[in-house]
Amino acid sequence: MPDMRDSQGPTARPYGRPLSPHLQIYRWPITMAASITHRATGIALYAGMLLLAWWLIAASTSPDAYAIFIRVAANPIGEIVLFGFLWSLAFHLLNGIRHLAWDLGYGFHVPTARLTAALVYAGSLLLAAAAFAVALMVRAGLGV
Repeated sequence: MPDMRDSQGPTARPYGRPLSPHLQIYRWPITMAASITHRATGIALYAGMLLLAWWLIAASTSPDAYAIFIRVAANPIGEIVLFGFLWSLAFHLLNGIRHLAWDLGYGFHVPTARLTAALVYAGSLLLAAAAFAVALMVRAGLGV
């Protein structure tokens, strides 16, 4: 690689220095992480709709088809996938409410944006955990 210390022009940069902050030194703000997570949960919800469609089709087809779905959903990996779908739904809902507040002109101050992003993460985990706990109680026959 040529020595760029004496370079001129728009592509010139000091020798040995990156063009932009590296992931090794750059810390993601929580607001950026929430934005990326919102997009990722949207994609996860799309994939989760395929699971929901499988469940509805299996339930309407036959007891054997429904038993196959239940066998897949009831194993530990299936429960992790279902919890991930539920968390994605909770996160996307709460962050969507946050975006609605932005559309109304609220929450643009940096401290408020950081706080609401953290609340969306915490609230979505609590909401998903509570809903999953209720589902496990109902499955165990404990009722609500």
